Amino acid sequence: MQLQLPLWRPQIAAVSLRAGLLPRRSTGGWHQQGAAIMGTAIHVELWADRRGDAEAAIDAVMAEMHRIDATYSPHKPESELSRINRDAGRTAVPVSDETYALLARAQAFAELSVGAFDISYAAVGRLYDYRRGIAPDDITLARARTLVGWRGIELDPTARSVRFARDGMCIDLGGFAKGHAVDGATAHLKALGIRHAYVSAGGDSRVIGDRRGRPWSVAVRDPRRADAVAALLPLEDCAVSTSGDYERFFERAGVRHHHLIDPATGRSPTALRSVTVIADDGLTAEALSKTLFVGGLEHGMAVLTQVPGADAVVIDAQGRLHFSPGLQAR
Repeated sequence: MQLQLPLWRPQIAAVSLRAGLLPRRSTGGWHQQGAAIMGTAIHVELWADRRGDAEAAIDAVMAEMHRIDATYSPHKPESELSRINRDAGRTAVPVSDETYALLARAQAFAELSVGAFDISYAAVGRLYDYRRGIAPDDITLARARTLVGWRGIELDPTARSVRFARDGMCIDLGGFAKGHAVDGATAHLKALGIRHAYVSAGGDSRVIGDRRGRPWSVAVRDPRRADAVAALLPLEDCAVSTSGDYERFFERAGVRHHHLIDPATGRSPTALRSVTVIADDGLTAEALSKTLFVGGLEHGMAVLTQVPGADAVVIDAQGRLHFSPGLQAR
């Protein structure tokens, strides 16, 4: 089944329908390039009158993606995130203004979602290995769950520092770091005078303007058929984020363990298969897509209605499509 939805404007993201990573074009007009950064596929497509302008703009996007990866990767020992996780359980850790703002946003989303969005989930999230098909046993999981709780992340606005209430706590900004990255990348493009562009980092995307006379087309894939489209979103000037149980997962004894973790249980929610959120910026779109997936349809939609300009397409465990009130009205 494919559903065509009407044009949506108040956001900034688009997912190209063409598969694969495309090489940079050598002529004027549309230019595009792909790369693998932050453990995901990065893609940028933009219009420029001159090739040199396009190359400078694309280079700025890739540089921003590398900067975010270097700053917030939990796998790089020298990253700011790794420094926080090493030290914040013992002492207050001063952080950059950018990081403090991200942590404050994370706490705001945690409060709004009543804990469905919680960056301290990392204490249980790190116990899973999706490549090797490893999940924690009940005793290990129960022990790790004592280290989860967003209220244990203590921010000091005066010192611009963060401290954890319990030693052993840790955080992961994967819940909205890619959305933040596409926001930064599109900000660079706008500063360079680019008026038509699409930037994506995995399932998180943002579009500037339209595609010179027609909207950008964002496909919502069928969660169980990689080559099928469940919905098609025509977008201009907006952001979009999709969270699905098919991105990183393994199955054991009929249970699908995927990378979207409920902080309250330490397990993967099973009520939904896919959530796509449209919002004014990428960070908000990604945080809300995680919130809705973890919180479930009813709770998630209630949270969504509290964020102006946000809408969602949800596919539940039975494969049924659900739409937020804003999309239903269209």
